[in-house]
Amino acid sequence: MKYITLRLFILVLVAIQLASCSTEKQNTTETSTEENEVEAEEQPFKISLAQWSLHKSFFGPSLNGDWAAFGKMLQEAPEELLQGDLNPDNFPSIAASYGVNTIELVNTFYYGKANDQAYWEAFKKKCNDAGVSVGLIMCDALGNLGDADSTARMQAVENHYKWVEVAKFLGAKSIRVNAAGEGTAEEVAANAVDGLSKLGEYGASKGINILVENHGGYSSNGAWLVGVMQNVGMDNVGTLPDFGNFCIERTADGCAEEYDRYKGIAELMPYAKGVSAKTHDFDAEGNEVHSDYFRIMKIVKDAGFEGYVGIEYEGTGLSEDEGIKATKALLEKVFTQI
Repeated sequence: MKYITLRLFILVLVAIQLASCSTEKQNTTETSTEENEVEAEEQPFKISLAQWSLHKSFFGPSLNGDWAAFGKMLQEAPEELLQGDLNPDNFPSIAASYGVNTIELVNTFYYGKANDQAYWEAFKKKCNDAGVSVGLIMCDALGNLGDADSTARMQAVENHYKWVEVAKFLGAKSIRVNAAGEGTAEEVAANAVDGLSKLGEYGASKGINILVENHGGYSSNGAWLVGVMQNVGMDNVGTLPDFGNFCIERTADGCAEEYDRYKGIAELMPYAKGVSAKTHDFDAEGNEVHSDYFRIMKIVKDAGFEGYVGIEYEGTGLSEDEGIKATKALLEKVFTQI
């Protein structure tokens, strides 16, 4: 009888202990979940890595300043331009090494691969293996979407189709294009509206956004680009504000006319589906010396933007590796303070 009573007493103690552990574990899990939810609420931005940050490491000696020869080679034998120490095939794992899991590709590193389905299947596997996704593809050297010649403009539109299809296959949401052309501001705007509208229709049929970056010329005038967006008036045609590309006219001596970057970013944000964190130089505290990142990201936040902020280091003071790390550190610092 005493044995039975003692055994029963031990069983009751064990049951109480188990219940206590279970409750403690549940409370810990709930606390962890609550902390993660708070962190997610406080942090609406995510960091991606623009491939252009490593353009010197991919192109190497082929970036010799002879842009006419570079453009000719890009059309005739694009893979011969890849003379750097890094291979763009490995960009997914390279990005992962920086703790970034979303990448922004640049089509010029894969210029001859647009129609190579086997290549993109292998590339997608590399992304999956690295735990990385493709957010967008930046498209250049495909013709002017604001070309004054309607035939050339339509050819430029169609040249982007294959990159829309690559983006869809890779799971990207957008391609970045350029609203360029010759003529007056009004003429180029009208032609760009036509070209973007046609490309926008094709993009919509594939579920892909068409994003215009302030990328020199008229496009670096925020008011001009807003006018183009308003006249296109399509949900899947938007902007990719770049924090540094507001030079409207450039000469051999540098930028002759520059649009106010803070005004421009504020104007473009209502149409933004991504932003490009351009950096060049940093001070001793790790701040970008040309752009007030706290002011810029406050503008971005106040616009209600919740998405990817793409690292795009383009400076010379630091190596590309150091520049990427410095930009990431700056963004992470700013995110916690705005």
